[in-house]
Amino acid sequence: MSQPAEPTSAPLPDSDTLLVERTVAGDQRAFELLVIKYQRRVERLISRMVRDVDLVPDIAQETFIRAYRALHQFRGDSQFYTWLYRIAVNTAKKFLLELKHDPTRSNSALASRDEDDETFTSRSEPSTQESPESLLAAKEISQVIDQALAELPDDLRQAITLREMEGLSYEDIADIMACPIGTVRSRIFRAREAVSAKVRPLLDRQGGKRW
Repeated sequence: MSQPAEPTSAPLPDSDTLLVERTVAGDQRAFELLVIKYQRRVERLISRMVRDVDLVPDIAQETFIRAYRALHQFRGDSQFYTWLYRIAVNTAKKFLLELKHDPTRSNSALASRDEDDETFTSRSEPSTQESPESLLAAKEISQVIDQALAELPDDLRQAITLREMEGLSYEDIADIMACPIGTVRSRIFRAREAVSAKVRPLLDRQGGKRW
């Protein structure tokens, strides 16, 4: 007599999906938890596209408002953060487009970042005690990298930011930027080469390693 087959359990939805479902069902606190979880990452992403730090919170807020309004359209075909990042990128792009029609604001929005910018800084800051000369050299490299990133075309800067800063996979970046993975790889390669071209002479002069 054959034994009955063991029941198979369906895979459990991840925490983000559960929070989305609770939000759609009317639980406002669930969406607040999603905001708390992703607000800093969304603001960090936007800060690489819109350089005026005073404007970043407003764009992030608009991102979450748009996400909330469209939450019923989220089907779980991709990770929630991928879906949210796509909204953040599109919101920032829309803002940058509007800035082009307002030159008085565009200069400040695209200005250099403050010295306390954490993005990419960890790649050049010393991890142990260094001499004042080494600290100065690391700071100079960090500033050159930031400037090089600022000069990149939007699509290249977005791709390398999502990869190097957010640590997303090529698949997720392709989803967010709505382009093939091959295009993502090409953009990241070109961005790295452009930044390296700016940093290489400085590193050669300091006897350091290539970024």
